[in-house]
Amino acid sequence: MDASQLKQEHLLALKVMRLTKPTLFTNLPVTCEDRDLPGDLFSQLMKDDPSTVKGAETFMLGEMLTLPQNFGNIFLGETFSSYISVHNDSTHIVKDVLIKADLQTSSQRLNLSASNAVLAELNPDRCIDDVIHHEVKEIGTHILVCAVSYTTQAGEKMYFRKFFKFQVLKPLDVKTKFYNAETDEVFLEAQIQNITTTPMYMEKVSLEPSLMYSVTELNTVNTGADGSSTFGKMTYLQSMDTRQYLYCLKPKPEYSEKAGVIKGVTVIGKLDIVWKTNLGERGRLQTSQLQRMAPGYGDVRLSLEMIPDTVNLEEPFEVTCKITNCSSERTMDLVLEMCNTNAIHWCGVSGRQLGKLSPNSSLHLALKLLASVQGLQSISGLRLMDTFLKRTYEYDDIAQVCVVFSHLKPES
Repeated sequence: MDASQLKQEHLLALKVMRLTKPTLFTNLPVTCEDRDLPGDLFSQLMKDDPSTVKGAETFMLGEMLTLPQNFGNIFLGETFSSYISVHNDSTHIVKDVLIKADLQTSSQRLNLSASNAVLAELNPDRCIDDVIHHEVKEIGTHILVCAVSYTTQAGEKMYFRKFFKFQVLKPLDVKTKFYNAETDEVFLEAQIQNITTTPMYMEKVSLEPSLMYSVTELNTVNTGADGSSTFGKMTYLQSMDTRQYLYCLKPKPEYSEKAGVIKGVTVIGKLDIVWKTNLGERGRLQTSQLQRMAPGYGDVRLSLEMIPDTVNLEEPFEVTCKITNCSSERTMDLVLEMCNTNAIHWCGVSGRQLGKLSPNSSLHLALKLLASVQGLQSISGLRLMDTFLKRTYEYDDIAQVCVVFSHLKPES
């Protein structure tokens, strides 16, 4: 007995249809000039066509909507909705009708049935309807398994299943880059590309920081009270287009002074992306926890807290340094040595004692310098020596300053 005969033995019929927004009907207008052989035939046919826009018959988009003819493309982050109907095609009453809908993915099997209750009786020419919803969170092959069980009037228990296979595609390509600043700030650049075939309306792209950080979005231009987006008023992302979003993360005050804690933090947070496609279909995608390569500061970290952008030639200027003991176990006894370069000269006594520095603590130090060469000059030549371990830490190319001629007042 073949499969078609087996199907005919069942008293119930199962139908499954994906629920999705319709699309605008499109037609291909065909026109010609009045002096051509068809004359106004094509023009009259388009006017009589109910799918065209009256007064704009040559416009491809019509006033009608087209229902989906197949499952179509399903993307990660969208909500998959389906309508399930079981109809009694026979002339007999069936009993104990149960519908079960499962979604099989590569890693798990999910029950999507809204209710697992058994219907006591289903009269002829009657049906049972159910609507299922599921937010797609995995890419790859998905199989919707719909199973129906019932009992005939003769007491025979019947069972059949149908399988609906579809692919879940990736809608966005997300790439991230981390930039560790001289301070404890971290800059995140997120590149988001629309790899679907249709435009997207980007409703929200935000960064949810981890516990130790607070985030500032750098995607607006402060031209007024509220500011405007760097992408303009239209937040559409065309197919295969890419946008770059920038965020600045700063340690929260309760963690900023704990150098050892911030030093080892690799988890930054996760991106939350919300978009809409044709006719407002919504999708949402959250990345996994973004991780950076923790910067290697060593035992002692030296950073500049304050430095001028431009200084005058042969005039002293001041910088403020922050020295942090990144060790979590031992105290350091530091001595500061300053070595001059050809362009930058330190003002002060070299070999000065800075005292003892406890683990995960820091101190601020104001230093004076003098530039003898014009142009963009690099600040180098600081040396920190730990007298306990007789170890010297060298710091060169700490920062750069622009050295210019001083503005002299003309003689009267």
